[in-house]
Amino acid sequence: MLALHLLQSALVHVNTLLLQQVLSEPAWASRLTAEDRRGLTALFWSNINPYGTFRLDMNKRLELPLPAAVPGPRSAPGDAANFKAPAS
Repeated sequence: MLALHLLQSALVHVNTLLLQQVLSEPAWASRLTAEDRRGLTALFWSNINPYGTFRLDMNKRLELPLPAAVPGPRSAPGDAANFKAPAS
């Protein structure tokens, strides 16, 4: 069951990156209406072939752009006041 959850999470992550890449193009961004944007979801699997031959090329990467900045870990308000530095 854990493998299925991991697979679903990976699928949603890759699909989100692909959607972001498409929506960053001005032609697509201007073409979609507000209703279209509300209907977008990363839970699609038409790009997946669960019962066939998988052509996996480990020497080729998905051509996804790198994010401008990598976000840091989130913390709740007030966590900085409760943070204790390690003893040296």
